[in-house]
Amino acid sequence: MEQMKRTHTCGALRDSDTGATVVLNGWVHRTRDHGGVHFLNLRDRYGITQIVVDEDGSDELREVASSLRMEFCIAVEGVVRERPDGMKNPEMPTGAIEVSASQIRVLSTSEAVPFTIDERSEGRDDVRLKYRYLDLRTFSMQRKIALRHSVMQGVREFLAGQGFLEIETPTLIRSTPEGARDFLVPSRLHHGSFYAMPQSPQLYKQILMVSGFDRYFQIAHCFRDEDARGDRQLEHTQIDLEMSFVSREDVFEVIEGMLGHVFRQSIGVELETPFQRLSYHDAMNRYGSDKPDLRFDLEMQDFREFVAGSGFGVFESAVAAEGAVKVLVVPGGGTYSRKQISELEEVARTYGAKGLAWTRVVQGQGDLTLDGGIGKFFAGSAAEIAASLGAAPGDMLLFVADGWKTATTALGAVRSRLGRDLGLAAAGSFRFAWVVDFPLFEYEEETGGWAAAHHMFTMPQERFLATLEENPGEVLGDLYDLVCNGFELASGSIRIHDPALQQRIFRIVGFDEEEAQRRFGFLLDAFRYGAPPHGGIAPGLDRLVMIMAGEESIREVIAFPKTANGLSPMDGSPGAVDQGQLADLGLALIQNQT
Repeated sequence: MEQMKRTHTCGALRDSDTGATVVLNGWVHRTRDHGGVHFLNLRDRYGITQIVVDEDGSDELREVASSLRMEFCIAVEGVVRERPDGMKNPEMPTGAIEVSASQIRVLSTSEAVPFTIDERSEGRDDVRLKYRYLDLRTFSMQRKIALRHSVMQGVREFLAGQGFLEIETPTLIRSTPEGARDFLVPSRLHHGSFYAMPQSPQLYKQILMVSGFDRYFQIAHCFRDEDARGDRQLEHTQIDLEMSFVSREDVFEVIEGMLGHVFRQSIGVELETPFQRLSYHDAMNRYGSDKPDLRFDLEMQDFREFVAGSGFGVFESAVAAEGAVKVLVVPGGGTYSRKQISELEEVARTYGAKGLAWTRVVQGQGDLTLDGGIGKFFAGSAAEIAASLGAAPGDMLLFVADGWKTATTALGAVRSRLGRDLGLAAAGSFRFAWVVDFPLFEYEEETGGWAAAHHMFTMPQERFLATLEENPGEVLGDLYDLVCNGFELASGSIRIHDPALQQRIFRIVGFDEEEAQRRFGFLLDAFRYGAPPHGGIAPGLDRLVMIMAGEESIREVIAFPKTANGLSPMDGSPGAVDQGQLADLGLALIQNQT
């Protein structure tokens, strides 16, 4: 191989290299035989170079050129020359030159590929994952994996410059409840005992704060045994960081600086900082989501003031039950067909709404009127309604009436669908926001008790400390989410560092002292030795790169992802193990009973 080792990559040569003898290594991208003159495009991750085998080439050279097929891996030696006039390709960085081959060596052959390897694979997702090593050869995937690398390097560069230390935490830990099922690892040396794969480094990074490492970060691999979907995987990567002696404003400043650095360095985008702030209630009330897409307006509005005396029982019942009547003004939506409205209604029903009411704003002979749907119930106040909502002729009004949470969530889902259908979100734009003032506890109907909305180590806001137990549902936590373009990008909080306060939280969520000590004893013990105030956050690396790449699924930015049901078609995992392995672990399988 030494004499055919590449001197240049397939994206490096320019017309300034004309006359140079070069060696290129790569994969055959395309081949063409033009009456005895062989053309082939040679590809590596840096680009494509056109190779030419001329008519006067040796018989051996022309025979090798004729045998080449797509995805053969080859080495080519030749002389760089300028392409003839009219054959230059300004769309290609190497489009002004070609290499006249004097020698071609086939390094390895390839079977017929299951899909064409080009800018982006057109294969089905299951086929792409089965042949992931081929899918990763496409320029689209190579750019996204390179972007991921750039983001990781940018994160490390920025945080190291801010005094953070990169510290690794264990991958085999004690099982602790963190919201999803743990992946369990049986111990060979201690039969009947199990490690867990970490859902996050949460407890360990808090212990690092107790240890005096006041600025920690880690690009951490995390594992959660939960149902996968577009923006989730059984294993994912997060940019985990924690700081001592800080408020949430300090955390915000670090993250905004880090993301500004990463976006500038990786994709040349300047982010507008500081990021917008929204309370949880405000986000839900206006956008119907705690991770709103702010690239378009389309805010929900309150319609309660127009309900009294309308005679529309659905709305009147919702108001009487102290619920909400929310309305969305859809610009130009008056042209929507009944079928399109029905599709939007299905979206609302999916999120718990009993239905989706509608009407159109039209210009009558005099004043504005409401036409179709529930318009007849509000005909007398059409002009007042339109003025209050900022609606114009040709717009459509969509309504959901229910309890506040259901009404806002359901109509918020409709808003998100409209944003996609109407193309309201500009591609290539990024709108970040901090969502703050979340409830600390959630009431669980099934158990009749309270659960932590985020996790049990979140500090309550100071104004609620004296009355925590009186009405947990009203307590707000000192926790925060970072959202971007309709995705939750990061979640974090200021942590509890006082053992007595931590015990109060445990009692509210139904953990007695014995159970708390069994589950979290090593953290609680550490807190007895001068724990500092601390807080942190963990942006999802996969989601961040996905958003930057303009994709909708994190599978597009992970080298070897799983399917939605947790399978790996390429390597066949999960798979069976032999009886000897089970015996070493002291385990036996129970066959499914049918």
